[in-house]
Amino acid sequence: MLEQVENNGTQTNSCSKVLSTRRRSERSHQAILKAAAELLEEKGYAGVCIEAIATRAGVGKQTIYRWWSSKATVIMEAYAAQAAPNVATPDTGTVKEDLCQILRQLFTILTTTTVGSAVAGLIAEAQTDSNVAEAFRDLFVADHREAARTILSRGIKSGELRPDLNLELVIDAIYGPIWYRLLLKHALLDDVCVEELVNLVMEGVQVVVKP
Repeated sequence: MLEQVENNGTQTNSCSKVLSTRRRSERSHQAILKAAAELLEEKGYAGVCIEAIATRAGVGKQTIYRWWSSKATVIMEAYAAQAAPNVATPDTGTVKEDLCQILRQLFTILTTTTVGSAVAGLIAEAQTDSNVAEAFRDLFVADHREAARTILSRGIKSGELRPDLNLELVIDAIYGPIWYRLLLKHALLDDVCVEELVNLVMEGVQVVVKP
């Protein structure tokens, strides 16, 4: 009986230690994400480094590298957790206005917050890091593409768009110029861009009504 009591006591202590360790790990994890988000807001993507994140979070660099392989992957998760709301998919009754609305939403995020800087930096790193590329597609690009896909599919079903569309190619045509302008900064992402881009896309995808 005494041995059983001692074993139960040992098991209880072990469980308590495990729970305590998990709580500390979770606190550290959240502190790192919070620090990364704050630094991104203050300094932009280029101004953030692992050392700064570790210092702000009050942890060692090795603690960060235990969970993330690079600055980009930390920023990615911090962005997904705190700065990337679900993309709203409008239903105004026309494909053109629906596309205009989702692009205006995206342009506002890219031009009025630090997200634009973060996205540009992540796209650059994605060219040499397949893990970053995959995470970026999953955490940021996928939601925006799905919103466009829903709008276009709805337009095909209603007869507003051609039924033979290659949806993935059309979506590339919508978002490609946006990433291009974001990276090269040679032209604005503004309401004029929204209108002209959507008009250009609609010329190629809408059903032509014969006189």
